[in-house]
Amino acid sequence: MSNPPLKATLIPVTPLQQNCTLLWCTATMRGAFVDAGGDLPMLKAAAAQHGVRIEKLLVTHGHIDHCGQTGQLAAELGVPIEGPHEDDRFWIDRLGEDGAKYGIDGQVFEPDRWLVDGDTVSVGELTLDVLHCPGHTPGHIIFHHAPSRLAIVGDVLFQGSIGRTDFPRGNHQHLIDAITGKLWPLGGETAFVPGHGPMSNFAHERRTNPFVADSVLARA
Repeated sequence: MSNPPLKATLIPVTPLQQNCTLLWCTATMRGAFVDAGGDLPMLKAAAAQHGVRIEKLLVTHGHIDHCGQTGQLAAELGVPIEGPHEDDRFWIDRLGEDGAKYGIDGQVFEPDRWLVDGDTVSVGELTLDVLHCPGHTPGHIIFHHAPSRLAIVGDVLFQGSIGRTDFPRGNHQHLIDAITGKLWPLGGETAFVPGHGPMSNFAHERRTNPFVADSVLARA
């Protein structure tokens, strides 16, 4: 294949080993971090190593490991923050206290743009679709690049598991509905970056995931 329009690399950050994604437009070498939760020197080194100029920071949801240091990085780089959905404002407002719990330097921030279902975000010449997928948190969103068959899903879905719903304003049924109603229609061949652990694709999870496989949900 000729040079793909989008390239990405995963950088696990924080003691919780959260997958921060560095993605970039190969035509312009402009890029974004998705869920820059911490370990900022490592993130900046990765961007420099790949020759990527960061133009914005994207956030899937307001948990400390996903965005605890996003505000700090945005200030250091002079770039805007887009996402999550505003229903996660209460999580972002408590980043300082949550950071103290998890040993992460969390700083409250105000996104330059809250995102809603059906929005798009641009990175270089790329356009990513935004899907609102509540359940793990009420304001959780995912980013989908259809031409690359790639989705960045945060803590909605994992290889062999799904996001926790026992946090404040979590909702198990909302999460199942988001996975089956928003993610599965993107196509089985779509690969996804979860918030933790290895990548997978939707077809594999529909066959084997003990929480949301088609055979499991058919018995529910």
